[in-house]
Amino acid sequence: MPTALFLELNDEKKQTIIAAGLSEFADYGYENSSTNRIVKRAGISKGSLFKYFPTKEDFYFYILDKITAELISGLKEKAGTLSTELFQRIIEYSVLEFSWYIQYPEKSKMIVKAFAKSDTEIYRKTLSKYSAKEQDLYYWFMQDVDTTQFRFNRQKTLEIIKWFLKGFNEDFLSLLQIQKNSNLGTIRQEYTASLSEHLEMLKTGLAK
Repeated sequence: MPTALFLELNDEKKQTIIAAGLSEFADYGYENSSTNRIVKRAGISKGSLFKYFPTKEDFYFYILDKITAELISGLKEKAGTLSTELFQRIIEYSVLEFSWYIQYPEKSKMIVKAFAKSDTEIYRKTLSKYSAKEQDLYYWFMQDVDTTQFRFNRQKTLEIIKWFLKGFNEDFLSLLQIQKNSNLGTIRQEYTASLSEHLEMLKTGLAK
């Protein structure tokens, strides 16, 4: 987390440092990022960076906290526009999320790299840090959906959908890592089409 010295900086300088870190982590991920490149982008000394953030990991999670909070806030603002039908809500939610990614491509690159499955310590720490928030967000978005047409009780139905989405999204994040230069609009169409197809299969199995 940032030190008091960082918090005392003027807003312009803070934003310059954050922007430098965001660009570096978006381009290279955590493992391949370089504090030398970060300080060069920010126009500060390496010593100054570590006066503001004790470790690279502290700096990384500070930025990831900020952009995930922005994503969640942006999604929650549009929650009232979503359908109350369970499967339609999932599709509409995915479109909202991709729209945010398209609007903020650099932030989306950092998020994709952070949550793409990998055998690294930083990935395990990321999962540990954000899993509860991800689950809370899921249930928040599902709080007013209609599940009366399904043969299982509400909690079990939402759990099944949650497990499905977790696996589906992990696979898709891995695909995004491979298709690094693909257009996000095209990826959104592919994701939505594939998600709709799989949800229809799931719906057939769940509906009365």
